[in-house]
Amino acid sequence: MSSKITAAIIDDEKLAQDLVENYLKRHDNVEVIAKCNNGYEGLKIINEKKPDLIFLDIQMPKINGFEMLELIDNPPVIIFSTAFDNFALKAFEVNATDYLLKPYSEERFDEALAKAIAQLKNKEENTGKIKSLIEHIDENPEYLDRVVVKNNQKISIIAVEDLLYLEAQDDYVMLKTKESKHLKQKTMKYFEAHLNPKDFVRTHRSYIVRLEFIKEIELFEKDTYKAVLHDGTKIPVSKNGYDKLKDLFK
Repeated sequence: MSSKITAAIIDDEKLAQDLVENYLKRHDNVEVIAKCNNGYEGLKIINEKKPDLIFLDIQMPKINGFEMLELIDNPPVIIFSTAFDNFALKAFEVNATDYLLKPYSEERFDEALAKAIAQLKNKEENTGKIKSLIEHIDENPEYLDRVVVKNNQKISIIAVEDLLYLEAQDDYVMLKTKESKHLKQKTMKYFEAHLNPKDFVRTHRSYIVRLEFIKEIELFEKDTYKAVLHDGTKIPVSKNGYDKLKDLFK
């Protein structure tokens, strides 16, 4: 680490960016190397400039702070900032990750900064905390309305309403839309819990399908079925999946 700690501010509000910069004027050991208005820019800056520390807003347009974090392989030390959000605050507290609740005082800012600087000495512990935080956020019971994925340097936002089916592929889940396929490093269990069961059904341990995309269920072999989709794709259906489909199509 250089003599100065490099920092990036990722926040869509200019006043919030200016406040962080103003509070940092009394800290000669920290240098702001970038200011970003959204998660896209933030991700680019983190990959290119590799700041030691980031000040990260949660609620941002395009992709939010948590979605951005999922796309970073080796996250820097993070001081989160957020407006009131019960679930997010609980997640921070459980995972001992510091955050600034807007609006915050200079005293509270200095306290968070001191903790972050101490954390810079243990990169492995920091990475573990961020991973645990993301896992905790995944427990949020709300249904998804979009999924953010990264393929090389390209970021795509997939509306859940465009998903046709999902297929487990090793440590990833393949998301199929009419136009394309994308890989997301999540589990089928995660998607099963976060996709509205009125719209999606897990037909098999390796497949989740949009109900309205199922054309028919056909007998494949004795007591073995397949779901035929409107584009002709055939998806395996387990006994448990068949029972679910029978109930749904009554």
